[in-house]
Amino acid sequence: MNDDPIVAESLVLNNRTQNDVKEDILAPLNTNALNNWKIAMAISVIMIITGGYCLGKTWWDGVGMWGEDKTINWAWDITNFVWWIGIGHAGTLISAILLLFRAKWRSSINRAAEAMTICAVLCSALFIAAHLGRPWLIYYIIPYPNRQEIWVNFNSPLVWDAFAVTTYLTVSVIYWYFGLIPDLGLLANRSKGIRKKIYDLLSLGWNNNIELWRRYEPMMYVLAGLATALVVSVHSVVSMDFSTGIVPGWHSTIFPPYFVAGAIHSGFAMVLTLMILIRKVLKLESYITIRHIENMNKIVLFMAGLVGIAYLTEAFIAFYSANGFEIYQMLYRLMGDYAKYYFLINLFNFILPQLLWKKSLRRNILFSFILSIIVNIGMWMERYVIIVVSLSRDFLPSSWSVFAPTIYDVGVFIFSLGLFFSLFLLFVRYLPVINISEVRSMV
Repeated sequence: MNDDPIVAESLVLNNRTQNDVKEDILAPLNTNALNNWKIAMAISVIMIITGGYCLGKTWWDGVGMWGEDKTINWAWDITNFVWWIGIGHAGTLISAILLLFRAKWRSSINRAAEAMTICAVLCSALFIAAHLGRPWLIYYIIPYPNRQEIWVNFNSPLVWDAFAVTTYLTVSVIYWYFGLIPDLGLLANRSKGIRKKIYDLLSLGWNNNIELWRRYEPMMYVLAGLATALVVSVHSVVSMDFSTGIVPGWHSTIFPPYFVAGAIHSGFAMVLTLMILIRKVLKLESYITIRHIENMNKIVLFMAGLVGIAYLTEAFIAFYSANGFEIYQMLYRLMGDYAKYYFLINLFNFILPQLLWKKSLRRNILFSFILSIIVNIGMWMERYVIIVVSLSRDFLPSSWSVFAPTIYDVGVFIFSLGLFFSLFLLFVRYLPVINISEVRSMV
């Protein structure tokens, strides 16, 4: 990841000039919607309509439409929440931490990664509302002054999830928006009519002079520092929903770093999936290069190692503790009803990514795309195992249960996928998917 001048040159291929950079990146905004974009948007809308029926049915008849029972009262909904907010972490990591380390290769992928963060966090918020059962009362979990002096239940994990989501969403939107301002100024200069007025308003009067740049760059570093702390703190709060409980399999001090590592792992896998698709569909091979894919694969490989260590540590602590409940919980994961999921998460999240030690595979687009999807499936299964398996075998055998999802569990998840891709596709269509000002500075 060295950023000396020779390496920096290779981050933009085919001898593109500064004007070429501008025209290539703005091309999807200037032309009619691409056919591929229309097809993808149509699929996303169908997913929203299909899943929307299941979500509406759940809100109308109650969360009893899901497969949960008195024993397993958290299942797909909380699994989806943790998975989505984990995916959102990679955008902030790429943009903020790599900016602080002056990693120039981030310039072609940070904008899309930040947008992915916002879309994923909005999808995670959906499951907080869904789990309430009565979404029209969601303001009950917000601690605002009121005449009755009724405060929220701070013992409820949903309240802390709401704090995590709103904090993370606020900082992510601010960081993403301020990073867009120079490009919004450029769009204002190229647009006419109502579009020009909108871009003028959003660009806050940006005129690209040296004094603005002198103030702008330190501001972005300050925001990057704030956002970096958020990567660790937000998912640590989410992990404490579980680790502060006494349920066997949850009560562990390893959960905060374990969840943060898993979030970055799944988030980078999703960034890889999206960037490979954007690279092909929008014809941006000159800017999202093989070097970018390889660098992201290196981080996926590193995070797979951390996740693998967390898996081993979790198993070691369970047996070393000499706690009968913890030992039984781990044995049930290994040999019980959900054993296949436990072995699959080790295969998908730790073993298969070790193939990335081979350079030719790190630079192989098809392999990277398939592996990124496999990792995200594996990370979803990991959250499922942590939540459902731990609840299915607690202290009393009389309350043991086995979870079976209903069509409404699956449908709400499909709705969230459709919402995510719809929001991301709108971003791709109406805003520059690559940071023009940063990429032009490398040419």
